[in-house]
Amino acid sequence: MPAPKSVVVVGHGMVGHRFVEALRDRDRDGRWNVTVLCEEQTPAYDRVALSSYVGNWDRGALALAGNDYAGDALVRLRVGERVTAIDRDARAVTTSAGAKIGYDALVLATGSYPFVPPIPGHDLDRCFVYRTLDDLDAIRAAVGAAAPGAAGIVVGGGLLGLEAANALRLLDLSPHIVELAPRLMPLQVDEGGGAVLRNLVSALGLTVHTGVSTVAIEAIENHGSGLRVTLSDGETVDAAVLVFSAGVRPRDELARSCGLKIAERGGVLTDIACRTSDPAIYAVGEVAAIEGRCYGLVAPGNATAEVVADRLLGGNAEFPGADLSTKLKLLGVDVASFGDAHASSEGALEVVLNDAVKGTYAKLVVSDDASTLLGGILVGDATAYGTLRPLVGRPLPADPASLIAPAAAEMGIRTLPDDAQICSCNGVSKGTIHAAIVDGACDVPAIKGATKAGTSCGSCVPMLKRLLTAQGVEQSKALCEHFAQSRAELFEIVQATGMRTFSGLIAKHGTGTGCDICKPAVASILASTSSDHILDGESAALQDTNDHFLANLQRNGTYSVVPRLPGGEITPEKLIAIAEVARDFGLYTKITGGQRIDMFGARVEQLPAIWQRLVGAGMESGHAYGKAVRTVKSCVGSTWCRYGVQDSVGMAVELELRYRGLRSPHKIKMGVSGCQRECAEARSKDVGVIATEKGWNLYVGGNGGATPKHAELLAGDLDDETLVRYIDRYLMFYIRTADRLQRTAIWQETIDGGIDHIRAVVCEDSLGIAEDLEAAMARHVAGYSDEWAGVLADQTKLARFVSFVNAPDQPDPTVVFDDSGPRKVPVLLGTPRIGDTPKAGI
Repeated sequence: MPAPKSVVVVGHGMVGHRFVEALRDRDRDGRWNVTVLCEEQTPAYDRVALSSYVGNWDRGALALAGNDYAGDALVRLRVGERVTAIDRDARAVTTSAGAKIGYDALVLATGSYPFVPPIPGHDLDRCFVYRTLDDLDAIRAAVGAAAPGAAGIVVGGGLLGLEAANALRLLDLSPHIVELAPRLMPLQVDEGGGAVLRNLVSALGLTVHTGVSTVAIEAIENHGSGLRVTLSDGETVDAAVLVFSAGVRPRDELARSCGLKIAERGGVLTDIACRTSDPAIYAVGEVAAIEGRCYGLVAPGNATAEVVADRLLGGNAEFPGADLSTKLKLLGVDVASFGDAHASSEGALEVVLNDAVKGTYAKLVVSDDASTLLGGILVGDATAYGTLRPLVGRPLPADPASLIAPAAAEMGIRTLPDDAQICSCNGVSKGTIHAAIVDGACDVPAIKGATKAGTSCGSCVPMLKRLLTAQGVEQSKALCEHFAQSRAELFEIVQATGMRTFSGLIAKHGTGTGCDICKPAVASILASTSSDHILDGESAALQDTNDHFLANLQRNGTYSVVPRLPGGEITPEKLIAIAEVARDFGLYTKITGGQRIDMFGARVEQLPAIWQRLVGAGMESGHAYGKAVRTVKSCVGSTWCRYGVQDSVGMAVELELRYRGLRSPHKIKMGVSGCQRECAEARSKDVGVIATEKGWNLYVGGNGGATPKHAELLAGDLDDETLVRYIDRYLMFYIRTADRLQRTAIWQETIDGGIDHIRAVVCEDSLGIAEDLEAAMARHVAGYSDEWAGVLADQTKLARFVSFVNAPDQPDPTVVFDDSGPRKVPVLLGTPRIGDTPKAGI
């Protein structure tokens, strides 16, 4: 086999990363070595979700999957290194580090840069652009000294302009949007849609200036320092910062300097194979001017990446054209635009439904005989987008007006042809999804894994669900083979009947004797609906290993012990007690990411003695072993930090003590940050609380793990009482309705109506159950007792804590532990005897 060729990728944004993924997925024979030169210090991240970085400030949360190419010997990533020159004759690039790297093929994925209009004062210190994580860090630093509620100006009212305005809003500024056109988002929406959009945005506290330009910017003294911005209508606005979002330009400077052909309006000129005027050089994404035209969306960028990957492997793929449809939620407002949205086609007719009361606007553009859909605009409610966009250019399945009626979301899904594109970001058709379903992809995660549909912006996920239903795939809600009911339905049965045993529940509502799926699930439901100890009666036999021993089983057969430290606070006396326990029992200790101290290496028979010492020192179980509320992480807040605006420690302690021991479908973690700097990383938690000058912002549904999710804003500027009340309702609504082992993030994605429905239930009591949810939480709080202490006070429960039934009072002599390092390794000298429960042995 010949030696691999070398391809150099200049730029590591979303499209550059997509190219590397596409090439490596197809290059089974290892024909290409890949060198990726990333100018930023952070490898490829989700730039579309840039606003979610605000308040979270966790770069890793936006990282694209596999962006470090770990374990792939054929890909070399060089971070923080930009290309300074291209030598086409030598086929080599020079980098900012002075390196010269040769190539057989060169892929330009340099993207675009923000356009800054030459307004007097545009280069002042407090003027920024909105493009990268570094840009947002710079804006945050500048905003730090501003008075809460100070004005922040965004020049540009397009897609990115509204995103930038949302970022300023999250930074506790009062955004002003300045747009030269007579309406917001002039490229996507028409006059009617723009009017509705303006009303919706203004209702959120933003000030909109349309039909005006910015003529001057000057520095002033304003709470430290600020800007005075003069508009073309003579109005002046004093602001803390100004953000330019007035469009982008392709970053084609490298191509220009090495003599590649440039399109008339900028961008590297390519053919439909994305090949430049030099056959060894390709261009992808926003820098590529395909037959003279640049495309600034993710979907066409991904298409160019796929084309070049195919070409390098001997294929003949061509750029298929671009779907410029967009569906976004800007500042919480749905906006969608697709096809010939502005009715520029000859003879085009418009069908409009403008509901001023609901704040929605829908327009369809159809052919002159009203038989073919040409395009449309949706503002305020974009539910119908998933069905309508694939119909562009095709015969209408019904009267146009009926397609935008409130009940039309499902209309036409069965009539979509197989080549209709469902996921525009990844170019996935209905036929491809149908084939995946036939091959066994019977739920949304399986479809995502098989086709990549729904893995980018996620706007097509509702369509994936509807396609499953339309193709007759019944989405079973059965908990397992023994219960036809879902977890939520079983919860309602237990709550309504007062049933307190698994045997009684399965005898009346199930079949068989149960399994390792339904037993722990029912145990969790029983624990969530009462204050009984989880090891009382037959409930003990339902628990998995961790809950059975109230400790986390480790890989070597020992257990870890985690006492509760509310808010991360700890006294010297408790520290001494933990240290003495760890010393006396030979335990390995580690400070966890949840601001607690974990002690590893305890044997089953040692657990009660360890708990006795800890309980005696005033500590209790931290529930690190349970599907329950685990911990509430906190920064030091206003008590110590000069930036803190609220007592985050006090609030964290209050929340942790209130919700300790609360059993749920999956583990729950919380965080409380004392200011927008977000040192407690609250937006990566199931419940995140961030202090504002006016109170607290409440975020919900953030999870770590294999699929990290940012929490979404549920409500803002809450007082203490309202905050706790909303968290009570949110947690109880989740516990009642979520599936088994379903994290809050997935629950929010899959529950009908999503976060908007949850907000309506929690904040507006739309279902009339708020009082019931609060009462359920009050019962939990009143009935809480420590599970460790409950075992210590009950000889029957204590009898369970033995490693082997034939050695209840001492360790089995046939098992010794290697204490040579911090991680104890068991060495089995004989055959262990299994204890009195299915999982009681080592």
